[in-house]
This record gives sequence, structure tokens and C-alpha cells, in this order.
Amino acid sequence: MKNILFPIIGVAILLVGTSCNDEFLDRFPETSIGKENFFNSEEDLSIYMNNLYNFPGWGIYVADGYATTDNASNTGNTELKTMMTTNPSSATITGGWNWGRLRTINFFLENFEKADIPQEALDHFEGLARFFRALFYVDKVQRYSDVPWYDQVLGTDDEDKLYKGRDDRAMVVDHIFEDFQFAVDHIRTDQPDGAVDKWVAMTYMARYALYEGTYRKYHPELNLQGTATAYIELARDLAKQIMDTGRFSIYSTGNPDQDYYNLFVNANLNGNPEVILNNIAITNLKNSGNSGTIFGNYETSPSKDLLQTYLMLDGAFYSEMEGYDTKLFVEEFENRDKRLAQTYAYPGWELIRTGTYAQGGGVYVQQLSKNFSGYHQIKGYVNDRDDDVINNVDVPVLRYAEVLLIFAEANAELGALDQSVLDATVNVLRARVGTPAMTMDATSDRLQEARYPGISDPLLLEIRRERRIELAMEGYRFDDLMRWGAGKLVENEPEGLYFPGLGKYDLTGDGVEDIILIDQTESVPTGDDKEVNSNGVALIYYRAGEQGSDANVYLANGTSGTIQTVRERGTFEDPKYYYRPIPQTHVTVNPNLTQIFGWE
Repeated sequence: MKNILFPIIGVAILLVGTSCNDEFLDRFPETSIGKENFFNSEEDLSIYMNNLYNFPGWGIYVADGYATTDNASNTGNTELKTMMTTNPSSATITGGWNWGRLRTINFFLENFEKADIPQEALDHFEGLARFFRALFYVDKVQRYSDVPWYDQVLGTDDEDKLYKGRDDRAMVVDHIFEDFQFAVDHIRTDQPDGAVDKWVAMTYMARYALYEGTYRKYHPELNLQGTATAYIELARDLAKQIMDTGRFSIYSTGNPDQDYYNLFVNANLNGNPEVILNNIAITNLKNSGNSGTIFGNYETSPSKDLLQTYLMLDGAFYSEMEGYDTKLFVEEFENRDKRLAQTYAYPGWELIRTGTYAQGGGVYVQQLSKNFSGYHQIKGYVNDRDDDVINNVDVPVLRYAEVLLIFAEANAELGALDQSVLDATVNVLRARVGTPAMTMDATSDRLQEARYPGISDPLLLEIRRERRIELAMEGYRFDDLMRWGAGKLVENEPEGLYFPGLGKYDLTGDGVEDIILIDQTESVPTGDDKEVNSNGVALIYYRAGEQGSDANVYLANGTSGTIQTVRERGTFEDPKYYYRPIPQTHVTVNPNLTQIFGWE
């Protein structure tokens, strides 16, 4: 049976009410519940803290598409897509500058010590609050770089603080890691399932130490490259501390064909050795909300570029295979890293939960459509019709796999990688799925070299590959591209299945054709006029053509080539688009909030 930690919605909001003339900081209404009636017991503090829990759920599985990355296409509007195809400014990029959550956290920190409880308990709750403040500011720094630092609740008399300008990124980040360190030092080690404990705080601290260190290294516009190493070393050391506890391990039952997939559709991750933080779901009590849109045919779909990143089953580069870029769908899955067929829907897979898929259930046959890659995702997709089953699936918010990848990448960045590090990290992940171990004599893959032209170390390139594969479709890719200074990769239009020409194609792997491509000038026959395959099933017809035509599916050359998802993704302006402007309305109120990196 699953235990669960629920946020008590609204309690913190009710408590932080105060009038304030800030206009650019969020405000809350006054209520009859005041601080003098609260903050008296450990229960009060727990209720307040629970309200701050906002860890991600099933949305992580579509985040690579909605954030705009090279892992997936997206037919909807996203902030970055709009920026790259228009002339953006602070008048058009208006989200993100919200501060109400910080006010809630700082209000707690100014009042929690009123509780008559032991110092150890007070330290624990202070650690939790400072952990959430660190996460709040990480988000702000990632978006804006230099931001005002506030560690107190502001009132009407604090005009000098309310109308201050940006603080330097370096100063703000120093404060972030002071908060993280206090959290790691004081949050209790053993907490209920789904709750923040010492190891959750340490994992987030390690994640953002690696982020900040590599961001400084690969972003010369910050003039902080001389301080990058210290953060990368911190990431390495924190990851090693977590590894050395022996508390966590990679989930495996010895089934390399299913274990990876099962981790993301599991009804009870409590006690799973790989899960450091679990977002718990219980049907009809806290539903998972897991959506059929994960599978596809809604807005997002996986890319060919990600598919081509997966190694062969024997560890060879896919790019070394003859004609790798013109392989048909069935061929693309032959003898590949087993994580591929536990992330992408593969030939012969059976679809049960149709959801957004008009083609219907049964043995999977791609439903080709304009602006979709033709690939579908099964990682995180609960393939079941029963809502009670779907709504009971937990989400692994933090996995030990990430800790291993942090340790491996940090060592590679520091020039300290050796076989023992590889064996303790990358090779543990590969062992779960039966992929050969990585060795120190790794060579470069031409596809990886093209993705990261500034990186000459083949070992670092391979660790970046491993990170992309292991964490694919969990929402990590955007931050990785940004910190590596690889924003130009999002300019590449995601592509889909390859077809050498018009005609019939087998998509299920049984040797029998399932679909037929005809020229977009032709008409799709109806009823008995449709050709039937040897299984007695009518072929599915698609009219193929170039983008802009009235074809059913767009191919690169009109009647041949890869499926095209978008005509033009636009231009990623470096370094400007690594950051966002402060919305114009806030700059108007507070002229001290100047724009940086070319934003107006």
C-alpha cells in the first residue's frame, strides 16, 4: 500500500497576506488567519511546508517537445519557437517574472522559529524552506541570469529593495548554494515516501552544481569561466557522497527488455532502489493525470535525431551502419540498444490505450500525419484502458541514474575520468539493458562530433550520448543544451521516418505491407477499391508531397525522403536566446531593472 504526502493547498497563501506597494512582486490578499495564530507547533510547520511541494508529474514525458529540443517535434506554439521565428522583445516575452512563491518561503523563514519545538526540528524546517528557495532562484537564474536577491518579506517601507536592480549572477548563485548547503546539512535523512529528505536536497544540489559549472565553462559572455571548475568539482563530490551511502542502486530484475520501461509505468515506486524522489499517485485520491498525449498524435512526437543516437546492441555506433540514414522503420530497431524499444513504439508493439490515436488499437501501425515525425513514444505511457490503473502510476522525479551521470560527466569535464568511474556509472546503466561496457579507448562518433563541434574528447561525447539516451523524454534535454552552449541544435527541424519513394511499406515487421504512399495529386480510393495485403487487411493510403501542399504526409523530396515536421524552426541567436528579457511592464514600473544580452 502506498503512503502519500499531500500539500495542504492554500494554507501558506492564507498566512502571507500583507499589503504592499511593490507592483512588480506578486501580492496576496489579507485574511483573518495571521502569523500570531500559526507557527506554534511542528504540525503547523509541516502544513506550511507541504504547500510548497510542486514537483513535476507525468508532464516530464512530453517536456522535451514542449521546451523545443532536438529530441522531439512540437506542432504547438512554444516560447522558444516563437522567439526564433519572430522579432521578440520584452513586450512579447512576458512570462516568468513572478515572485509570489518566494514571498511565501521568506514569510515562513521569518516566522517558523516561533514554534516551541527542539532546535533539531527547527533546523530541519529551515532547511526545507531554504531548499525550496534555492529551487526558486535556480529557475530565475536559468531564465534571466542576473536577478534581484531577496531573503526577506518586503513591506511598503522597503522601497529601496522593491525598486532595486538586478544582482550579479555570481552573488545570487552563491546564496543559492548557501541555501542548498544548509538544506543538505539539516534536512532529516529519513522522511516519508514522496517527501524531501537529505538525499533529495543533495541530488538537486549536485544537479545544479553541474549545471552552473558547465554553463559558466561554455558561456564566455558571463565572464565567469574561471569559477566553473569549483562548481563542477562540487557536483562530482556531491554525487560521490550519494553513491557512497549505498542507499540507492539501479532498478533491475534481470529483464533487459522491460526493466527500463517498467520504471516509468510503475504503480508503486515506494522502496524502489533507484528512486530518490517519487511523485506518488493514488487512484481517486491523487490521480496521476497520465495522458494519452504522451504516445503522440496530439502535439509532440519523437525525432529521428534522437533515435539515431542510440547505439547498436553490440556497442557500435549507429552511424557506422551502411545506409544508416536511409534505413526503413523496421530496420531502425534491429539490434539496437534495448532502451530504444522501451522509449519508442517499435515494430510489432501492441497498442491498447488508443487515446489520441485515431488509427485504433492492435498491432502498432504508424498513423502518418502532417507535422508529425511518424514515431511514437511509449516511455511513460500507460498502455492500459482502465482509468484506475492509469491514475495510479507514480512518477520518478529523481532517479539514481542521474546521480551516476552527474559523477561521470563531472569527472570527464575535469579530465579525471578513468575506467573505475565508467564502471561505477555509465556501465551500470548499460548493464541493465545488456549493452556492452564503455571503455577508456572510446572513439568518436561522427554524429556526436557534428552535434558538438567544440568538443574533441570522445569520452565526453560518449557520456553526453549516454545522458541523452538514459534521460530521454524526461525533460532534461533543454537544460542540457542550454548549459553546454549547444542552442544551435534546436534550429534543426526534427525529421521522421524515411521512405525511399512511393509504394507499399511494412511497418509491423511481419514482412507484409501495411501502408501505401501515393502521389499527392492522386485520390485515395474508397471501400472495396482499396488494395488488400496478404493478411486480408486493406492498405492504409497516404498522399505524399512537399510541405505546403495538400498532401497527407510531407516528405523531404516530395515523393521520397524523411518525414518533415516543420518548414523552418528559425534562428537561435547566440548568446541572446539563452536568456529571457524582463517583461516590459515590470521594467516600466522599476527602471532599475535593465535588460541584458541584447534584449530590449
